[in-house]
Amino acid sequence: MPASPHARIAELGLVLPPVGKPAGAYKPCLVVDRLAYVSGHLPLQADGTLVKGKVGVDLDADAGKAAARLTGLSILATLVANLGSLDRVGRVVKLMGLVNCPADFVQHPHVINGCSELFAEVWGADHGVGVRSAFGAGSLPLGVAVEIEAVFELA
Repeated sequence: MPASPHARIAELGLVLPPVGKPAGAYKPCLVVDRLAYVSGHLPLQADGTLVKGKVGVDLDADAGKAAARLTGLSILATLVANLGSLDRVGRVVKLMGLVNCPADFVQHPHVINGCSELFAEVWGADHGVGVRSAFGAGSLPLGVAVEIEAVFELA
């Protein structure tokens, strides 16, 4: 039997950030039937600051990928806060990632892989990888490098 998501996070030496408060009129997580919808999350660093800047201008693609991984950690923290445990998640269904970048940037999939690869490490390749879209955006809230939303099937 594979390790629980919490055990995998500990094995990987990861620490979940504090859960942020909504910056508008929305819920960070909403469960409908057997699906948990997670609103767009931002790349929160351990010191509480956000990773800001345009990928391809202020940050290279690998720094954007690292920001997407941080965003994934924020999503995990929101799931724990709203579900009580990551053990309630059966699988990742979908990710939608936005990359703050110039019009000629083309490495969106590489950047959003930061989150996708994190979830694969936590839930395994079969349950941690779902469908995905990766888009470029001319700007994102607060000037962050990436924003990611997700849908999960509950176990």
